[in-house]
Amino acid sequence: MDIDFEAGTFLVDKPQGASSFYIVRKVRKALGMKKVGHAGTLDPFATGLLVVCAGRSATKMIGQIMEGDKEYITTLRLGVETSTLDPEGEVTATHSVGSLSENVIEKCLEQFRGEQLQIPPIYSALKHKGKPLYYYARKGIAVEKPPRSVTIHTLERIDGGLEVSDDSPYLTLRVVCTKGTYIRTLGADIGKILGCGAYLTTLRRMRSGCFHVRDSIAGEDLLKEDAKIRLMNKVLSVSDVCNLLQ
Repeated sequence: MDIDFEAGTFLVDKPQGASSFYIVRKVRKALGMKKVGHAGTLDPFATGLLVVCAGRSATKMIGQIMEGDKEYITTLRLGVETSTLDPEGEVTATHSVGSLSENVIEKCLEQFRGEQLQIPPIYSALKHKGKPLYYYARKGIAVEKPPRSVTIHTLERIDGGLEVSDDSPYLTLRVVCTKGTYIRTLGADIGKILGCGAYLTTLRRMRSGCFHVRDSIAGEDLLKEDAKIRLMNKVLSVSDVCNLLQ
């Protein structure tokens, strides 16, 4: 069945291991069109909401879509640091976690709530002289960007609030923040304050502005023969998005 389509927005639940551009390529192939882009990169190890716009009138709205706050669920592995601040890098240091009480952890989290300056990680898609920072980092060149102002509206534990120790070194958090906030950097900074280091083992984007992952199409569905039909069953028209962004 052929489906006429000019422009629209799709919410995709990106699976772990896939790059954001990989998802864009699959949407391009399914729709048979070139003008497709996403509204905010997710690292390959991360999962969750990727907003994909197709067609000129939809891709023109990407900047506006990206302005919205983001919500994430993330798990930190305390006591270990990696070069990329996530599972994709090499382990650079290990430390004893000791015994961290609920009160100690809460006092640490309190320091990161609200407006603050954050230094983007050297392994990121942020551009420097036309190339992403990770391009330089992979060549052993650490390019540091100046700190940027971000706001963390919500930072809370969702793992029961138990004591964290060497036997149980994981911390699961819910984060609601402004655009441009790097959760990998937040995780590493929390590890520094706790005195044991940390990296993200998982990261899932639940929401971007008014768009939620519960309304998305599974990324795996883009590999199926009827991918276009599955996409069209979930398409948001340009007018739909305009109304949602008001």
